[in-house]
Formats: sequence, C-alpha cells, structure tokens
Amino acid sequence: MRAADALIMAAEGGVIGDGRTGANLALAVGLIGVVIGGLALARVAGRISTGNARTGGVAAVAAGLVGTALAVLHLATSSGGPGTGNGMVGAVVAIPLGLIAAALGRRTLTRSRHTGRTANRLEHEREPGSA
Repeated sequence: MRAADALIMAAEGGVIGDGRTGANLALAVGLIGVVIGGLALARVAGRISTGNARTGGVAAVAAGLVGTALAVLHLATSSGGPGTGNGMVGAVVAIPLGLIAAALGRRTLTRSRHTGRTANRLEHEREPGSA
C-alpha cells in the first residue's frame, strides 16, 4: 500500500468505522502535536529540563502538518455537510489545531537555534586564556 493510499483511507475513516473516524484521527494527531510543541517550547525556555527541545520541535511540526493534511483530505473526500455525521466540523477544527502545532514547533526550533548560538558564545568566553 502506498503512503497516499494510506492517507486517503485514514481520511475516509479506514476500513471500519463511521465517517467521523478520519476527522477524529486528524484531531488526535493535531492535539498530540500541540502538546509536544508546548512541552518542547517549555524545554527551550528552561521551564522543564527533560528531553531535547529540537527533537520535540521537529515532532510538533511533523504532527501538525500530518494532522492538517488528514483534515483537508477528509474535507475533500467527505460527502454531505456539517451536522450530517460525516465529521466535517471535526475536520474544520483539526485544521487550525494542526497549524498551531506546526507554529509551536517552528517557534521551538527558532528559539533553540538562537539559544544554541548564545550558549556556544558563552562557553568560548569562559575558556581560560580567551579574554
């Protein structure tokens, strides 16, 4: 099975389930991306000290983009309108959720790059003989 076929099957609700399964999947992936992005942003800000902020940022961007793609794909393949039980409202909510996750991940990556340069500069200043 190709990746495109898997995405289309996931957006349509898979083999079993109702029409809301694809939207629920997009919502879950987007929400996971927001949580990962928030934790990674807290790591780079120094509020928590476990894990790698850059890895969390990349994971948040990836989860956000996958969630957004699944939501858009679900909207494109679903029939009916809002309130028909096809999960269109859930897919509409999943789009900004995925974009928020991607934005949090991008902000984490930008901040971690900036703090990385600052830390390197401070280490060179502390070395003996580098006055």
